[in-house]
Amino acid sequence: MTVDSPHAPPSQATHPAQAAAPVPPEPVTPEPVTPGPVTLTAEQIEALGLQLDALRARVLARLGSEDREYIYRILKAQRGFEVSGRALMYLGFLPPFWLAGVTALSLSKILDNMEIGHNVMHGQYDWMREPGLNSRTFEWDNVCPADQWIHSHNFRHHVFTNILGEDRDIGYEVLRVDEAQPWSPFNLGNPLYAFALMFGFEWTIMAHDLEWERILRGEGEQTLSDIPRLLLGMWRKASRQSIKDYVLFPALTGPLFLSTLAGNITAGTVRNIWAFLVIYCGHFPSGVQTFTREDTAQETRGEWYVRQMLGSANITGSPLFHIMTGNLSHQIEHHLFPDLPAHRYPEMAPEVEQLCREHGLPYNTGGFLKQVGSVWGKLCKLALPPSWTTSTETPVVLVRRTG
Repeated sequence: MTVDSPHAPPSQATHPAQAAAPVPPEPVTPEPVTPGPVTLTAEQIEALGLQLDALRARVLARLGSEDREYIYRILKAQRGFEVSGRALMYLGFLPPFWLAGVTALSLSKILDNMEIGHNVMHGQYDWMREPGLNSRTFEWDNVCPADQWIHSHNFRHHVFTNILGEDRDIGYEVLRVDEAQPWSPFNLGNPLYAFALMFGFEWTIMAHDLEWERILRGEGEQTLSDIPRLLLGMWRKASRQSIKDYVLFPALTGPLFLSTLAGNITAGTVRNIWAFLVIYCGHFPSGVQTFTREDTAQETRGEWYVRQMLGSANITGSPLFHIMTGNLSHQIEHHLFPDLPAHRYPEMAPEVEQLCREHGLPYNTGGFLKQVGSVWGKLCKLALPPSWTTSTETPVVLVRRTG
């Protein structure tokens, strides 16, 4: 495997006599150093895989009451925010109470979406044997049916992460987010499409498992006969969710119907924007790499691990920030260990980063604003024809067995 990794310029040694010289020598500007490839043999790649397997095993061995109590605390907080938000809407005619209600409902929806829904449906708490936290029975506060999300996310995105033509999360079949994607005049609207997707993100996710373009080309796992079943599932879930948020709860506040409706719409929009930004910062900032089917043919477990590292990015922040992202701010660790409780990722991250450093692999991480700016900068740049721009991305890492 060849990995582009910057090398530090050689240190400039100073002769002791120079320190005593009355006139210092003219400074010499070192020649620029071109980053060179770091080659990992097949044995080194598999050794890295075994180290990550060992890290996973150590965390699995420690799962227990601490993890159980953690998810119970998150559930309690999420339900408390929801009850508080619903109650405050009865005082929504007073702006401070309306704003407080919207804030509480927004926090409730974010926790349900990120730290609870996403992680539970990954099977992170299946070991607890609790129906309400089991990936096979859980349903979240979202218009997307859980079973369809599990298929498109767990069985497509996490298996084929960043493989062009396989991972439909690369731009969600709408955005151009990688230089390897062909450009067309449609891509001129890249930033506008992203802006629209951000505000209606839950609806984008709902339609994601309907691989209509792959079905029409005869490439997908699903066929034309699956479309009615998928559409029916979407209709049932989206209609129930919409009635709850936009009819039932507003109606319960009587004359404050419109005020409550506006509050519920606002809370849902806040959740959508937050989820969009966190997820895009973990997948599309500068330095995140894509792969081809040829790159990953006959991929070993060690090579799969390396692809996850190169195809993801982290966001730095406080413990509260990580909770509000569902710990998807540790996207690298999540892609390596998607079925481990996400609140364990912060303790695993230093070891993962150290392994990356030891093997010459990049560990893409940065502050929230930095990663957000990187994503939007890329969306704007890739909206333009390739001939108008200059490539600044790290070359794609090719998976090659060299040992």
